[in-house]
Amino acid sequence: MNDDFRQFAKVPPKGWNSWDSYGASVREEEVKRNADYMSAHLKQYGWQYITVDIQWYEPTADSSKYHDFTPLLMDGYSRLLPDPNRFPSAANGNGFKSLADYIHHLGLKFGIHIMRGIPRQAVHHASSIKGTDKTARDIALNNICPWNSDMYGVNVDLPEGQRYYDSLMELYASWGVDFIKCDDIAHSVIYKGTHKKEIEALRKAIDRTGREMVLSLSPGPAPVENGALLRQTANMWRITDDFWDEWPLLLNMFDRAEKWSPISRPGNWPDCDMLPLGHIGIRSVDGPGGNRQTRFTKAEQKTMMTLWSITQSPLIMGGELTDLDDWTTSLLTNKELLNMDDQIIEKYQTHRDKNVIVWYASSPANQYHALFNISDGDLSLPASKVSELGIPLNGHDIWKNGDVSISANQPVRIGSHDVYLIKNADN
Repeated sequence: MNDDFRQFAKVPPKGWNSWDSYGASVREEEVKRNADYMSAHLKQYGWQYITVDIQWYEPTADSSKYHDFTPLLMDGYSRLLPDPNRFPSAANGNGFKSLADYIHHLGLKFGIHIMRGIPRQAVHHASSIKGTDKTARDIALNNICPWNSDMYGVNVDLPEGQRYYDSLMELYASWGVDFIKCDDIAHSVIYKGTHKKEIEALRKAIDRTGREMVLSLSPGPAPVENGALLRQTANMWRITDDFWDEWPLLLNMFDRAEKWSPISRPGNWPDCDMLPLGHIGIRSVDGPGGNRQTRFTKAEQKTMMTLWSITQSPLIMGGELTDLDDWTTSLLTNKELLNMDDQIIEKYQTHRDKNVIVWYASSPANQYHALFNISDGDLSLPASKVSELGIPLNGHDIWKNGDVSISANQPVRIGSHDVYLIKNADN
């Protein structure tokens, strides 16, 4: 299989996704204002993707709760279309072309969420498949997503099944889509693992368009034994179920990141999921607390940003960008942290006990050491202990943005759930 697609994401993608704030109900004006903000304030730091998450084709969507069996908007070839009441520029069959053009003019890239498969209403109505004599009913498989009723699976052993995916990607390429997040495909409890054949069909269909479209697979946790398949087909894939602002979920991510770090490489990025930072849950009822500011403490936010970056997870912001405060902005614009995320070529966990976890990473120019306090209390570690953990006593503190030099009798203090992140030149 051609792996040129890996060039589409040479560094971990960075962007914004509508799910954490708007669930399935995001509207065009909300997408545009977040794109405007990213272009004006974050683009210079490498943030570039604006992604419309699930059910942009569902006219009654109003939160993150799905309305089962609601009629969806669809063209004559069994392909879903944006709802023009929520996306006015999609009227008259224009699809997402105008919205993509708007985002491209801002110097950004445009993404959409799709579900694996073919619309159930296309199957029930035996709708046409472009370029074939078969109908949706002829290519459908009864392997339905357990948490969303919109789609049937596709039998891609049939040429017409592959042709259906080809027609989807042709349509998205004509709109100017740069990023596709395909859901109900990376992991399935019911159907025992990854939907291998449909992942491969999706990869073929994207390649045939000739357009550079980053492919992201959800949900997780993707089985680590499928790492080879995922590296051959996708740019990023979820290693967790939906991630929200709860410390136990963040603590659990250390185990997932350790398992997946050997699989990560340029063009292939295991994905720890979106960053639930700032103002989230505006019209989403998932996660704890509804409409709120993130429940992570500032220390936990630093730990999350450090872990995502030192393991080179994609950085996809979930909060409303136009509501960013100075603190959250500082997390998203830390140049040293973002450079680490882009430039490191090696990373792994070196130590774990009941109180601390240590990660090491290196780039061609620098070495990085992250000392995470996973305990519920503050820690004061003597210099001898810090050295024993393999962490240099001299370097540049990335979060404090200053050089440090620790003497033999000087402890390193790390607050509960906080992190000490040091950079050293690789001499």
